Amino acid sequence: MHTRGGPEAIVYEDAPLPHLAPGEALVRVHAAAITPTEFTWNSTWTSSDGKDRRPIVPSFEVSGIVEGVAADVSDVKAADEVYGLLNFWRDGAAAEYVAARAADMAPKPKSIDHVHAAAVPLSGLTAWQALFDHADLSARDRVLIHGAAGGVGTFAVQFAHWRGAHVIGTASQSKAAFLRELGADEVLDYNSFRFEDKFRDVDVVVDTVGGDTLERSWGILRRGGVLVTVVGDAPQEKSDKYGVRGVSFLVQPNRIQLGKISDLLDAGTIRPIVDAVFPLAQSRQAYERGLMGHNRGKLVLQVIR
Repeated sequence: MHTRGGPEAIVYEDAPLPHLAPGEALVRVHAAAITPTEFTWNSTWTSSDGKDRRPIVPSFEVSGIVEGVAADVSDVKAADEVYGLLNFWRDGAAAEYVAARAADMAPKPKSIDHVHAAAVPLSGLTAWQALFDHADLSARDRVLIHGAAGGVGTFAVQFAHWRGAHVIGTASQSKAAFLRELGADEVLDYNSFRFEDKFRDVDVVVDTVGGDTLERSWGILRRGGVLVTVVGDAPQEKSDKYGVRGVSFLVQPNRIQLGKISDLLDAGTIRPIVDAVFPLAQSRQAYERGLMGHNRGKLVLQVIR
């Protein structure tokens, strides 16, 4: 992308092979997952010091094979199958090669292919960190997950079910059976009911929707409960007003947590949800579909078949 904009600004063309900085690995990309909103992030267009870094390559979730490493790297080696979450301030994985921080790359789960592995890092780590790092979810807690059928939501439902919580998801009625298969105990059709009329005194809310949905969520928590949002703010005055703890956070790469998620994947305890797969040359169409919303799981670019 040479100009700021949405999917219409994507061009499919040759680009230079990424340069490896110390601590990095060159990954031959097999698949890359997309986040439809990433073109609204400043990090997509600038370096961490605020400098414009166009032209840019999007997509921050990768699964592939290590082609080579910088001289100081010992975390991975050539020919390793890896997956991981990339640095948001660097070029992404919608390409044949990407330079990745080696310490952030984890061994790819053995039980799934690269397309499904690419669907895990951002959504899986976001759900893991929301539930376990920030909400400290425990067995028998009641957790309400907004946007339960989306990329983050599908992992949050499965992780919470695995932990032994009582899982409530908000989604359209057409996705209710699907979410129950993933482990949801209750599914509320947001087109037919207001969740605040149905639920009170929940222990945890995980918000992936924002806006009015986030605002209406504060009042359904028990005193001492936790609201975690990945798309909005959690002002201290709101927490004080309702007697709860509010958290707004940005997911961070974490090799150890990806390893734990891999174990759950390989054990068949959880599964990644891929809504659709596009060839790399159709990246624009993939992002356009993503912006339409109401996706079930992730959209993935397949670079190598």
